[in-house]
Amino acid sequence: MKNTLTKFALASLMASTMIGGASAQEDTIKVGILHSLSGTMAISETTLKDAMLMLIEEQNKKGGLLGKKLEAVVVDPASDWPLFAEKARELIEVNGVDAVFGCWTSVSRKSVLPVFEELNSLLFYPVQYEGEESQRNVFYTGAAPNQQAIPAVDYLMNEEGVERWVLAGTDYVYPRTTNKILEAYLKSKGVAEEDIMINYTPFGHSDWQTIVSDIKTFGSAGKKTAVVSTINGDANVPFYKELANAGIKAEDIPVVAFSVGEEELAGLDTEPLVGHLAAWNYFQSADTDINAEFIDAWHAFIGDEDRVTNDPMEAHFIGFNMWVEAVEKAGTTDPDAVIDAIVGVSVPNLTGGYSAMMPNHHITKPVLIGEIQDDGQFETVWETSGLVVGDAWSDYLDGSKDLISDWRAPLSCGNFNTATGKCGGSGS
Repeated sequence: MKNTLTKFALASLMASTMIGGASAQEDTIKVGILHSLSGTMAISETTLKDAMLMLIEEQNKKGGLLGKKLEAVVVDPASDWPLFAEKARELIEVNGVDAVFGCWTSVSRKSVLPVFEELNSLLFYPVQYEGEESQRNVFYTGAAPNQQAIPAVDYLMNEEGVERWVLAGTDYVYPRTTNKILEAYLKSKGVAEEDIMINYTPFGHSDWQTIVSDIKTFGSAGKKTAVVSTINGDANVPFYKELANAGIKAEDIPVVAFSVGEEELAGLDTEPLVGHLAAWNYFQSADTDINAEFIDAWHAFIGDEDRVTNDPMEAHFIGFNMWVEAVEKAGTTDPDAVIDAIVGVSVPNLTGGYSAMMPNHHITKPVLIGEIQDDGQFETVWETSGLVVGDAWSDYLDGSKDLISDWRAPLSCGNFNTATGKCGGSGS
């Protein structure tokens, strides 16, 4: 009898513990973080994981969301593009997250799109990309080409008098599509085909001597020449060094980069880069109260006064706060309700204004051109007079210029063709 009672008591205790555990789990709202913590992209993506952990901690200090604490669920897709899809599925199906913040490269984003569509979950994507996409379950908080690439070209053309163009990129989807748009844009502005040089190199390319020599020759035709760079990752270091070795100065052939920010400059010898340019929507040097508060919070959270902030971090700051506001507005984390509630949501950005989520699931952003300083920071030399609305589909490509994206009812389409009056499908 004693053993039976003991077993009954033990079983009751186990059942109570399990129920209590389930209840504790239900008392949190889970947020997925899908960034590479190992492999080639870890140097950039680990910072975004840390930024998300900080934002979640800050929100919990404010009381959480819908009366519940937020719980971060971190996975490592390890810079392996197919693994991103597996880890996204794990976050949604196994861990039960209500939203995911993550991805960096376009190939990693494209890898997960079918998962978010199938499982009807939410992805907030924080990195500048090539456009030509609008998916119902994705919110693009990084720049579209009209929020970075095209304004950079306008700056060089109008302010620097550039007439010849080198479009240099790493050989993958983002540089190729962006340069396709830029080539069409330049030609629409009357630039001759012989005044456009296009070059692609593999990830990690290190021998730039021949290419830089070709750039120097191309720039010696008597017309002001610039390099528009979509070179990504470690290849930038030998590229800029070779420019210096060849005697190419920023005032002679300026380089404007779309993938070189504070994080990439941190710890590098910046001497060969000083005077060259980058186009982003945020620089750490932005002189605003909200940015100062963000930087202070970041340094306190990370425990390192030297850790920099950068543009994709600001994109997560904006996207996370938009999600929080949309959830509060909807009164639920249900994806369909949040998708309906988030369009029109406006939150502060770090440059001193407000960014809004548009019906195409892109946001409004200022565009800044910054000059690289010897301390690895940027001095803003030009910015748009107002906010620029992200364009999912380029106005300069034949297959895209008739397309619009609007995820509100009754259209609810990511690629509506205004010429045919038809929706082209899922919109991705």
